[in-house]
Amino acid sequence: MLSDSETSADVRAESGPGPLGSVGPDERAQRPAPAIVAWMDRWPWMCRPLAIFVVSRIVTVATLAVSVLYPHNGITNEIDRWDSKWFLRAAEYGWPSHLPQANGHVAGNTIAFFPLFPLTIRWLADLSGLSLLTSGIIITTISGAAAMIGVWALVRHYGGTGAADRATLLIALFPGAFVLSLVYSEGLIVAFVAFGLLALLQRKWLLAGVLGLLATATSPIALAFEVSCLWCAYQEIAKGRNWRVLFAPVLAPLGFVAYQAWLWAHTSNLFAWRVTERDGWKSYPSLAYPIHIVFTFVRDPVAVTQTGDLLFAGIVFCVITAVIAVRSDMPKPVLCYGLAAAVLALIAAPVGLRPRFIFLAFPLIAALANWLKGWNYVAVLSVSVILLVILTAYEVTTFAIFP
Repeated sequence: MLSDSETSADVRAESGPGPLGSVGPDERAQRPAPAIVAWMDRWPWMCRPLAIFVVSRIVTVATLAVSVLYPHNGITNEIDRWDSKWFLRAAEYGWPSHLPQANGHVAGNTIAFFPLFPLTIRWLADLSGLSLLTSGIIITTISGAAAMIGVWALVRHYGGTGAADRATLLIALFPGAFVLSLVYSEGLIVAFVAFGLLALLQRKWLLAGVLGLLATATSPIALAFEVSCLWCAYQEIAKGRNWRVLFAPVLAPLGFVAYQAWLWAHTSNLFAWRVTERDGWKSYPSLAYPIHIVFTFVRDPVAVTQTGDLLFAGIVFCVITAVIAVRSDMPKPVLCYGLAAAVLALIAAPVGLRPRFIFLAFPLIAALANWLKGWNYVAVLSVSVILLVILTAYEVTTFAIFP
């Protein structure tokens, strides 16, 4: 998938733009990388994103190690919280055949959590004899590394090596990336989507569809990848009647569809997932939710809750980066996914645009990284590292807001 002929920015610059926006590096991509990434210039390509991932994990693990000194619970106990507990519970006990009730409503249960990630944890634990928690940490770490490789390869394909370094470094050190040090599925989602987008740009429709299927079997937000697939299908069929492109949009949503169909058969309730989300987690789609967040903050910025502050900041960040991305030369399939993922999180109450959901809309962060120049990039990266440390410590020492 990553042969020199397919990823070389020089070859693309000579051959001209491809049908899906795969273009040579622009002037920003060709300018020297900031000193913080220039030291990697002579490294083999895979070592670069891996080095970035290791640096980011050192930051979060060190923060975790310091943070647990206060509650004295141990680092593994602090990792095993929030959604981590539910993923591990799904890995151990599976999904209920009847929707559990509490006070006349469906109670929170593992049906809200898509199957691929917990099943992978269970399979590794069964094969290795390791505990579920240890297996979860291993899967999260490997998938996080794969995600950074995928992001780097994707950005390199359309922007060059310097752009790939800057984008991957900012994404790996973005505040929401703290989940890559917990037992969360974000690493798998980003890995599948990043390589899926790369497959779309390389016109490998079947591979893109399979990767999309795996992504939508991991999380519903991965349905944003379907927007990219549909855009490619429209372009290919309108211009060249290339019907093979339909492999991508047909296969990509099947992970989501298969899980819903299995739940229907397993629980005898076609809407088992949606009802569990609504009653058990108070989660529902709402076009009015972002308006409510903005109105509440503007009406009284001092009185808003910490969650309100966080979500308002997320909305502002995504609006700015969306404008930057739209005005950039980012390939349309990549742009479509970034915007769609941000919108899906934006209208999901009470989740909203929290840092880890902005992290899933990684093309927007990549656009920001390659729009910034010189010391402006270094300054934003430094602020991001500080916020990553603060958010990591905050999420493992308090229950004030969920990540």
